[in-house]
Amino acid sequence: MKLRIATLSISILLAATRTTFAQDDAPIAPSQPPRQRIALKTFGNARFTCLADGIVRMEYDARRRFEDRPTFAFMHRNRRDTFSQVRVDDKKLTLLTPRLSLTYTDDGRPFHPGNLVVSFLLNGNTVFWKPGDDDSANLRGTFRTLDGISGATDLELGLLSRDGWAVVDDSESPVFEPRDNQLWPVARDNGDAIDWYIFAYGHDYKTALADFTRVAGHIPMPPRYAFGAWWSRYWAYSEKELRKLVDEFDEHDVPLDVLVIDMDWHLDGWTGYTWNRRYFPDPDGFLEGMDALGLKTTLNLHPADGVGKHERQFRDMCRAMGLDPATTDRVPFDATDPRFVDAYFKILHHPIEQQGIDFWWMDWQQGSETNVPGLDPLPWLNHLHWFDMARRIDETGKRPLIFSRWGGLGNHRYQIGFSGDTFCNWQSLAFQPYFTATAANVGFGYWSHDIGGHQPGRVDPELYARWIQFGTFSPILRTHTTKNPEAERRIWMFPPDAYDAAKKAFQLRYHLIPYIYTASRESFDTGVSICRPLYYDWPELADAYARTGGYLFG
Repeated sequence: MKLRIATLSISILLAATRTTFAQDDAPIAPSQPPRQRIALKTFGNARFTCLADGIVRMEYDARRRFEDRPTFAFMHRNRRDTFSQVRVDDKKLTLLTPRLSLTYTDDGRPFHPGNLVVSFLLNGNTVFWKPGDDDSANLRGTFRTLDGISGATDLELGLLSRDGWAVVDDSESPVFEPRDNQLWPVARDNGDAIDWYIFAYGHDYKTALADFTRVAGHIPMPPRYAFGAWWSRYWAYSEKELRKLVDEFDEHDVPLDVLVIDMDWHLDGWTGYTWNRRYFPDPDGFLEGMDALGLKTTLNLHPADGVGKHERQFRDMCRAMGLDPATTDRVPFDATDPRFVDAYFKILHHPIEQQGIDFWWMDWQQGSETNVPGLDPLPWLNHLHWFDMARRIDETGKRPLIFSRWGGLGNHRYQIGFSGDTFCNWQSLAFQPYFTATAANVGFGYWSHDIGGHQPGRVDPELYARWIQFGTFSPILRTHTTKNPEAERRIWMFPPDAYDAAKKAFQLRYHLIPYIYTASRESFDTGVSICRPLYYDWPELADAYARTGGYLFG
């Protein structure tokens, strides 16, 4: 078997220009009389808000209790543009922007095809959208996790479509309100109210994403080290074994930046916060040693089971929650309780971070419900961890970074994504280029895959080398596998030709890091992810949609 660096279906293009945006509070020179230049229009039981030339928020509430608080998906929806023209004719309202025309007839009924229509131009032809229209041309977005998936799976709807329009239904999302200098989720109290957003950009995909990130938040830049190589394996490593592993990377001249320590770092159970001294007799010394070598470390975290009696932090958590340690078996996990959240970080996480842990791998295990109706614990936990790091940046000097799963629209603000436990086969590798690039359609630009696959663990040498080559041109290069004695991910343990190809791929990745880091800044500025589909640059070329295994890289 002879291997060489594969020529993947990837185009690497250097961006020659940047998109810039005016300040949110910059004055707008009116082209219509001042009374016409409005951003928000209430008409009967409906309200319409211009968020950008191609984004209009459409609300209907029979009680006219319209919602102004932010949501996960639209965190900054107070950043509004103005309609270029507003016309009222008896019970008919017409709103214009440079991109679209919206007409609504007040017939006393919620939105339906007979009272609401949006029109815009696509390649010189007028396109009409009405409620209930078929959205099968949507170009999709991403998916919560690839756990247990072999090969391909269906993806959620995204913000782009070959038909030129996409609609987001945000009607049932929790809203945020200020509490103790941060935003806190609460359930909506507006019954059957409708809260929709239409994106009408035709095939101007890049502008659609730029405008989305203006009202939903930028795609943050990961620290530079995140673009280096990550070692990860589900295995009960001792600190001695991990030191030996790091030495082997050095001996074989294979670069490494991030050391991922899976769940055996703590005492038995899914959830844990106490170092397992069987494997880590001197965690402080171990972490100091890794830091001296320039390595960043992260620990696996499954918080759903709370804090048990066996934990070193149990008594402190009981006191913080007003519980009697003598009569309490477990402090329950409740991310909706501000008192618990405060103790969760100050008692359970900050001390371990002070020991030298750089960020957390939130290996999702929290279910889908909380004590706040409609609140999914995953995106909320992502938000909490990100916010905790961001507010302490002056204290720690660390740029926020979390490693977690996709929590839905708006989760692009909390990188990096962990795609889950995929299978070790060619079908899974074949799907991942499409999966990675298509996530750009919702701004989620930093998927990290289990390179080599997770289960059953053993991987064909050529498949592993090809997977690493794909990882070289991915947002994050991280190997991983399950706790299978036959599973191997150290590239120097593979046959010479596979090892040679993989090593060259690792080294090429490090030559590309300045380019990737620049592309990351461009992603922050423009809303266009590092990996994105071909149709962003060739929207009228059928092959750009058909070649799902190809993508642009920077």
